[in-house]
Amino acid sequence: MKAERADGPERKCIVTGDVQPKSGLIRFVIAPDGQVVPDVLGKLPGRGLYVTAEKSVIETAKRGQFARAAKAQVTVPDGLAAEVERQQARRVVDLIALARKAGLAIAGFEKVKSALAGDHVRVLLQASDGSERGKTKLWTPTGARYYGCLTSDELGLAFGRQSVIHGALAAGGLSDRVVEEAAKLRGLRESNGGDTASGKDM
Repeated sequence: MKAERADGPERKCIVTGDVQPKSGLIRFVIAPDGQVVPDVLGKLPGRGLYVTAEKSVIETAKRGQFARAAKAQVTVPDGLAAEVERQQARRVVDLIALARKAGLAIAGFEKVKSALAGDHVRVLLQASDGSERGKTKLWTPTGARYYGCLTSDELGLAFGRQSVIHGALAAGGLSDRVVEEAAKLRGLRESNGGDTASGKDM
């Protein structure tokens, strides 16, 4: 099902039946050999099958929803939800890296703290495995978003360092894309019950 709204296109989740913005869904396609393939970038050819960006919902889809939605026999690979999470994490890391190259991203406690004081932050990023005490010393400005769904190694990869605990993005188109993609990743990791989903909007 396709729909268009002022806030962007909507699609129907093949599992829950809910119609929602594409920004909260993971797209899948059926390969020529019948295998279900995640399309995190939304660019693969073929009819898209949309599933809510939550691990539990993707796991449920393996029980027959993909075949019913495709109206064909399909093969669901083992570890599909984990592969979606891996690809989505890489997508977020890549976008943060692009934002850094565009001069929109900074890392390091003092730099982030100064940026927060200047009210120039669109996104506050803190590593899920960082010190809770250290993370509570920073705050999310009104209208900004907070994400703690990446590990220190993943944030480090985004910033070209070994590891990063605190990062921030200034307002800009790339930052808005990080917000959208990080929200999906958080959904995938929260439903996984892991510590990597400790962040929340504030």
